[in-house]
This record gives sequence, C-alpha cells and structure tokens, in this order.
Amino acid sequence: MSEFWQYGQYIVGGLAAGSVYALMALGMILIFKTTDIVNFAQADMTMFSTFVGYAVLTGLHWPFALALPAAILAGFVLGIVTERLALRPARNAPVISLLITTLGVALIINAIAGFIWGYDTKSFPYAIGGGPVILGEVRIKRQDVLTFGVALVLSLSLFAFLKFSRIGIAMRATAQNKLAAQLMGINVHRISAMCWGIGAAIGAVSGVLIAPVISLDLNVMVSVMLKGFAAAVLGGFTSLHGALVGGVVIGVIESLLIAIPVDWVSQFRETFVFALIILVLVVRPHGLLGEAMHRGT
Repeated sequence: MSEFWQYGQYIVGGLAAGSVYALMALGMILIFKTTDIVNFAQADMTMFSTFVGYAVLTGLHWPFALALPAAILAGFVLGIVTERLALRPARNAPVISLLITTLGVALIINAIAGFIWGYDTKSFPYAIGGGPVILGEVRIKRQDVLTFGVALVLSLSLFAFLKFSRIGIAMRATAQNKLAAQLMGINVHRISAMCWGIGAAIGAVSGVLIAPVISLDLNVMVSVMLKGFAAAVLGGFTSLHGALVGGVVIGVIESLLIAIPVDWVSQFRETFVFALIILVLVVRPHGLLGEAMHRGT
C-alpha cells in the first residue's frame, strides 16, 4: 500500500472512532446545556445500556436491529430515573455537590451491573459481518461504515428534533434561560428529565457501536467518556456542533499518530491529544465553536 492510501486507512479508522467520541460528547453537552451539570456517570450509564444490548443479542438471540433500540431504551430510562431520584432532589445544592452526586450514581450503576453480568470481559458481537468495503487501496470495515452512518443520522436527527419539534424548542429555551422558559409556561423539570434521558440514550448508541471493537466490561467505557469529554471541551462545551467537530478531530489525530514510526509517539498519543486541547483552549478558551455562557437562573 502506498503512503497516500496508508494515511487514508488511518483517517478512515479515525473517523469511525471520532464518531463514537462525538456521540458521547453530544450526550454530555445536551445534559450540561439544560441542567448545568457535567455528568460523570455517563460512562457507567453507557456501560449498563450496552450490557442490556449485549443481553438481548446473546441471551435472547435477537438481532442487532432490536438490540440497539433495547440499549437506547435502557439508557433513556436510566437517564430519567437518575435525574428524578438523584439530581432533582439536590437541585439547590452547590454545583460541586451535584458533580459528586453523579460520581455516586456511577458507582451504584457499576455495582448493579457487576451483580447482574459479572466482572469478566465480554466479547460483544459485531453488528454487521462480511468483507471490507474497498475504496482504492483503503479497506473499510463494515462496522466502521455502520458506526459513521449511525452517528451521522443520529446527529442530524437530534439537530432536527431540537430545531423543529415543540419539545426540542422547549429544550433550547430552557438551555438559554431557565427562568424565562419557566415564565413562558415550560415545565423545566420535565425538560431536564427528558434531556437526561436523551443524553444517556445517545451514550448508549456510542457504547453499542464501539463495544465490538474494544470488548465490554464494567470500566471500559471510562476511556470513551474521557475522549467524549475531551471532544466536548475542544469543540466548545456549549456547542452541539462543536461536539461533532471535536470528536472527529480527536479520532483522526489519535489514529494518525499511530502512523508515525516512532515508538514513544504511539505510546503517548493520548497525551498528545490532550496537549492539543490545552493548546487550543489557550488560544480560544471557549473551544473551537463554543461561546461564553450568559445564563439566566
């Protein structure tokens, strides 16, 4: 394979990984924009929902077309329950207390998942089999095509939902100014619960898409959440579009660093990614597409 096509191969792999990071970032930003809470339980919510999909695939022997909706439903319910039982009662607490609450939720979910599914690493079945798609000299895995396609369709659907649906408009109003939204008759508590549910459901999609590549255990989604968090920060934690840009940038750079034939570069490629984020934030503190936040209470 020529050097040109070799780099094309790495870019394709980076786009697939970046799509997963972008989805994780989308879920976290959606929750943050409406509730001002960074959800550190996102990794364990994603893990639990992915295990539900795994149980449907391997236990009930249902197809992927049913396993993915089952994982999405599990994530949605988990998000709403978390907001209703853990976050809403403590909504007047300091922000740091709410962050610690999400960490507590993460530990609880992790313990429940361990009790149900055990602590061994599980091999998650690929959603689609068959040989790779050939583009020039680049061999594209069908799973990567599916990952990128699902991420693209889901992102466009989310943007359309937020822009054109009544609930989506209410979510955007709540994100801009909670007090004004409440005075307009919007039930901000219901909207917050919906955002937690949708955010966790989006995370579930990212988990199901990446689990065949990295396998599945109780802690594997932590690294995916960190990359998603990095994507959100890089793109701008107030920008859903920035989450997509940040995820793709991190995925591609991370993949291209593998191509550099120097051992220490590949060993520290994750460090390079976060160093890039720090450099970008020095130049643009609100991220690539983010804006300074001026919220109502």
